[in-house]
Amino acid sequence: MKFRLSSTVVFSSAIGYLLGIENFSIVDISYLIIGGILVTGSANGFNQILEKNHDKLMERTSQRPLPFGKLSSFQAIIFAVFIGVFGLFILYHVSTGGPKSCLFALLSILLYVLVYTPLKRISPIAIFVGSFPGAIPVLLGWVAATNDFGLAAGILFAIQFFWQFPHFVAISWVLDKEYKKAGFKMIYGGEKGKYPASVALFTSIIMTIVSVLPYFFNIQFLSLSKYGAISIFLLGVWFTLRAVKLYKTTDDISARTLMLGSFIYLPLMQIIYVLDKYLIQ
Repeated sequence: MKFRLSSTVVFSSAIGYLLGIENFSIVDISYLIIGGILVTGSANGFNQILEKNHDKLMERTSQRPLPFGKLSSFQAIIFAVFIGVFGLFILYHVSTGGPKSCLFALLSILLYVLVYTPLKRISPIAIFVGSFPGAIPVLLGWVAATNDFGLAAGILFAIQFFWQFPHFVAISWVLDKEYKKAGFKMIYGGEKGKYPASVALFTSIIMTIVSVLPYFFNIQFLSLSKYGAISIFLLGVWFTLRAVKLYKTTDDISARTLMLGSFIYLPLMQIIYVLDKYLIQ
């Protein structure tokens, strides 16, 4: 299930729910978290089934249950199908936007498993395609709370969508040798250099701009105070400067710094949004 990854994905869903909800329901957010972990775990399971032979070739993934021989593909398929269906069933029963949340979760599984996973062995365009299911969780949480998809949901989606690019550019840079050894084409331009670094820099700038739009425009159900906007903007600048450094140096140390920064930026930015809504506004 890649439980750590599933947990971080579900964290975004919970943030989307907290930003969209007016009357908090412990039952609904519990459904959202449990269903989200199961659905994400299912997608991760199918990903490992399809990449079993490739995972054997990378030190980082060679000890996973399938390449290591702890599970058969048939056992893994049964498990992934079961938790996926059960997770969708739970999401469907979120009281406000359950059916739409279930639909977005299903779309995320299909994109991740049937499109993103095979594309990794064909072209770095996989990063672009994978950014859609990667950004759906916060949208799923918002829809679960509001039963609505509008400009506010689009902004939350866009922030996480553009964040995926510097995040994955950094990961593909750091793991370039392992990815190539396993036959994955994950780095823009095929080699480390200015091109992938420029993608990371450009998308970081867009992400930072989009993240503060709620302060400047009267967006229904999603707003930022002056303090929230300044905090999020400075956080975005902090993150973007790491992309600038990668563009200037094109070295592995800067890529690793950007990768670690991406793990800090997204949850911290989302927490600021929630604190701004509940404590400042």
